[in-house]
Formats: sequence, structure tokens, C-alpha cells
Amino acid sequence: MKTIFLLSLLLLAGPAGLRGQSPQPADSLLRARLDTIVKHNLPRGAAAGICIYDLSAGRTLYEHQADKLSRPASTMKVMTAITALAQPGAMEPFRTELWTTGRVAGDTLRGDLYVVGGFDPEFDTDDLEELIGGLTRRGIRVVDGRIVGDVSMKDSLYWGSGWLWDDAPAAYQPYLSPLMLNKGVLQLSIRPAERGLAALVTGNPSSSYYTIENRTHSHSPAAGPLRVARNWMENGNHITLQGNVRAAEGRSFSLFDSGRMFMHVFVERLLEAGIRCTAVTDSSRAGIEAAYCFGDLPRTKACTKLATHETPLQAVLDEMLKESDNLNAEAMLCRAGVLASGGKKRVSARDGLDAMRALIRRVGLNPKHYSLADGCGLSHYDYLSPELLVAMLRYAYSRSDIFSPLYKALPVSGVDGTLKYRMGYGTPAFRQVHAKTGSYTGINALAGYLKTTEGHWVAFAIMTQNVLSGRQARAFQDAVCLEVVKASIRK
Repeated sequence: MKTIFLLSLLLLAGPAGLRGQSPQPADSLLRARLDTIVKHNLPRGAAAGICIYDLSAGRTLYEHQADKLSRPASTMKVMTAITALAQPGAMEPFRTELWTTGRVAGDTLRGDLYVVGGFDPEFDTDDLEELIGGLTRRGIRVVDGRIVGDVSMKDSLYWGSGWLWDDAPAAYQPYLSPLMLNKGVLQLSIRPAERGLAALVTGNPSSSYYTIENRTHSHSPAAGPLRVARNWMENGNHITLQGNVRAAEGRSFSLFDSGRMFMHVFVERLLEAGIRCTAVTDSSRAGIEAAYCFGDLPRTKACTKLATHETPLQAVLDEMLKESDNLNAEAMLCRAGVLASGGKKRVSARDGLDAMRALIRRVGLNPKHYSLADGCGLSHYDYLSPELLVAMLRYAYSRSDIFSPLYKALPVSGVDGTLKYRMGYGTPAFRQVHAKTGSYTGINALAGYLKTTEGHWVAFAIMTQNVLSGRQARAFQDAVCLEVVKASIRK
């Protein structure tokens, strides 16, 4: 009776209470099959760490170098998501707001107009027009004052620690700011014209913030392959296109200084909406640049909120996990820092990572045993273990307020996100694996939840490194998942 009583207490204690206890032996047949997969399916020269935990039975099913450290790539987003969701007020929406320190007299706003950034990574040009619509619905047709961007939510560092300098122009590595528009990315649409003529090039967002030099030739193979570049080494936003355009295609680039990009386009859209701004002396690029500045909104009783745009947290989480969006993960890490610190200004990545370290301690592990550098996994300074990922997944499973939004946002095998074409229809794992992928050169990982055919809930993490073939690494992970899904697990 005493043994049964003690075991019951441990199960009730959740993931942290089970730390340090010797797990019951996993099903011997499953263990043997997984050992065989590790021996024969792991790509040559690769190393793997695996941790598989039966949430329904409350015991470890399988471990292989579970404490082995590896760069997590985008499975780092699981850590960030759980950390953010664990904070008080986690489900509050992301907000971008317009405030004034002045007053509205007739159709004129007399005073400064502040754009207050809340690091909404999903804010786009349609949302910008909606936000400006909040002014026109109030009857405001003139802004007689400064136009000020408030980016005081976070510090001024626009890259994560350990991000690669030569990835600067890539759309997946944007410049971070509390004011983000179209993810800080310029999307080019390139279409051929008549033979020999320059291609038709349009950019989204349309703006004078960047310049385009079009030296392309349509249907002219002699012009060479199409080359599109931004002068990123000069922190410039001059886009050069040259070469042959034979079919419609698109290219995307991050633009330098996302906060300035936002404010530049904001002023342009104000003018397009018929709102005259006394700060704008002319509509040239230089005139627009001179019309806005940056500063903190003075939070006094004299301040008035004019308009707000809200993006639900679930929408940010869905894009972050299903589509592995790096910007969304960094915004979520910043959000975790704000909430954990009680709403202080100019939070840094360290604030979010300190919240993550506190949660690691809560699940019974030592954060000093890991290296945490960013929220999305781009950094080569990140080092985690399968054991840690599973401990965090177990913690999330123990709290419905975390598990529900997390599970909903994870890619589903054979259905959507980065697992859309893996473990698909016709396999026992179809729809049964909800997990986050992670990959870049030499690294490939998968972590999340699965359900066995007998209805057991399982948390798992598979981290492979030193493998240059992503296809082989994914096949190895899928084989492990499929074996667990099919397993007849002892209760």
C-alpha cells in the first residue's frame, strides 16, 4: 500500500515531480525495434539524441543519448512558445496603437500623433489601412503636429545573438522592431514583357522607402540568369535586377530598419487616405523621411488613444509553429520578457530567455546545462537536449491553458505546416503526429506529441546532427514516430 501511495503522489506532482525517479521499463519489443532503427536508419556519420515519454502511462518509453546537447534549429520555437504561454496574461492580443498628446478640434488633430508598436509580427498593409481608418472615422483630416514612432517596447538590437551576418538580405532574417510591417520584407513581383524589353517589376509594400534599378531583359537568354540583390552590406535598400526574365516569379528581401520602414509607409498611407500632415513639406522620399521621428509616448492623463489594431495571440502562434516563422518566434520571446518582467520597457532577448530559464528550473532541470541565445533557433549558440524538450512538452501537457493553444498550432502529419508532406495518408501516423520541425545545414530535429493506435499520448524529441541529407534525417525521424504510433504499449 505504501508503494502505491508514493507512486500516486509522484504522478499527481506532474512532470517536475517525476524528475529523478527511475522509470518503469519500456515495452521490450518497442525498445528493440527503436534500437534497430537507430542502428540501421540513422544516416552514416550522424549522431542522434532521442527521448520518448508516455504521458498516459507516466513513464519513459525510450531514451538514446537523451541528455546529448545539439543545436535545436527551429525546435527552439517549442521552448519559446511554452515559455510565453506560461506567463500571466499570455493570451492577450498583440496591439499596434495610435495615441495623441493633443486634442481634436473639428477635422484637425492639434498635437503629436504617436504610433505605439507592440511587436505584432503579423501586421500588414491591410492592417495599416484599417488603423489609419480609425483616424478618418473620427473625422480627422489634418494632423498638425509631429508624427512619432514609439518603439520603446524592446531594446534597439535588431538581430538575435549568433545570427549570421551574410543572411542579412534573407526574408527569414528580418530586422526586429516593435513596429513591423509585412514582416519587414519587400516582396517583388517580376513578370516578363515583350522580348528584349525590361521586365515589369512591382513591390509590396509600394513605397519610396526603397529604390529599384531594373536592368532586366524579357525572353533574352543572352542576358544571362536573373539576378536580384539588395545592397545589404551598406545597410541600403537599393534593389538591383539584371538578366533574363522568361516567366513570372517572385523574390523577397528583408529591408534595413523595420521601424523606419513602418513609419515611412505609415506617413505615405496617411497622405493617400486624404489626411494632410503639416510635418510633410513635400511628398518626395526626403520629404517623407523628414516628417517622422522616434520617441516615447508620455503616459499622462493628457494622452488619448485614437485607434487600435489587435492580432490574436493564436494567429501569431499558428504562423510561428506551423510555418516556422522566425519573426513570430522573436516577437513571442519579447512578449514573454514583457509579461515576466511586469511590463517593463525596452525588454531584451535576455528578459525572455530569463523567463525560459525560470521555467526550465520549474520542470526540474538546470538551465546552466544548456545554451539559450534566441527565440527561433537561428542562432548557432543555442544548445538543447531531447530530455529538456520533452520535459517542457510534459509541463505543457500538464496545463490545459498552455497545451490547448500549443497543440492547435503544431504542424500535423500529412495535413499542414512543415509536416504536410510527411507521414501522410495511408500510414498509421497520418494525423497522429503534432510536432515542430527544425533544420539547417547539418542539423535536423523533430519534437512534439503523437498518439498511438491504442490511444496513448506521447511526448517525444528526436535531434540529429552532423547529417547533410535532410531527406535521410527526416526519413529516420518518421520511422521512429511510425514505430511508436504502431506500438502496443504496456499499461
